[in-house]
Amino acid sequence: MSKFDEAMDKYRNTLSELGTTYDDALLTKVAKGLGPSIYNVDSSLVSATDQTELGRVKNNFLIKKLGLADSADLDKAVKEVADAMKSIRQKPRAVFYYLLTVKLGQQSHYA
Repeated sequence: MSKFDEAMDKYRNTLSELGTTYDDALLTKVAKGLGPSIYNVDSSLVSATDQTELGRVKNNFLIKKLGLADSADLDKAVKEVADAMKSIRQKPRAVFYYLLTVKLGQQSHYA
């Protein structure tokens, strides 16, 4: 099994733990969009208690990657996803970004 397949299994398990139904094709595209960062322990996780990290998620992913305009709705979405993943000790970045993509209706970005 490749490292990518192992990472995808971890992401699927995390979404299952959350009780979330998910689109496997979209999850795969989000993970591939993160490139090699998914293989680095530090960059593959999101620290939901670090406001600086959550700001980077908003700026680098939501604004730069997805092209969304900065607004309070983005902050709210990031907080809601962090709260939804509260039961997961180590929050995989690919899952965090997947949930944000779905929450904000940006699935077409990965079409």
